[in-house]
Amino acid sequence: MSSEQKTTTFQPPTGIEAFFNRTMGFLAGLGIGPEFIYLLQVRGRKTGKIFSTPVNLMEVGGRQILVAPRGRTQWVRNAEAAGEITLKRGSKRQRFGLRPIADEQKPELLKEYLDRYQSAVKKFFPVAPGSQAEKFREIAGNYAVFELIAKP
Repeated sequence: MSSEQKTTTFQPPTGIEAFFNRTMGFLAGLGIGPEFIYLLQVRGRKTGKIFSTPVNLMEVGGRQILVAPRGRTQWVRNAEAAGEITLKRGSKRQRFGLRPIADEQKPELLKEYLDRYQSAVKKFFPVAPGSQAEKFREIAGNYAVFELIAKP
């Protein structure tokens, strides 16, 4: 796969998935549901409007990590353009800067993400949950992975 394809590839949600995402985002916004689900808010790179989507926030070694299992989605492109996101859960909001993770550092994080959240995300990975981290090396470029940096 060429690097141009890697930067634009993403899997759009089906109608049912879009409905589920809206529901989970609404619940996370209220502070209801699994503690790892947050409502990500980001300013649109073209419209300037605030867009929201539910995400699974993963803590690894004291670092907060976001993975885009669908690839280079609109939230990823908007977050890269804006340079920051807000995570909301209930009444709590926190702003973060983004530090992109290099492809060579992604395999362990992608493995951890798939192993933790496999029931929701395994269909987006051509690698089976529980696989060795090395199996993720070839596909690492297909997924945006960020470390979050807290902002005041």
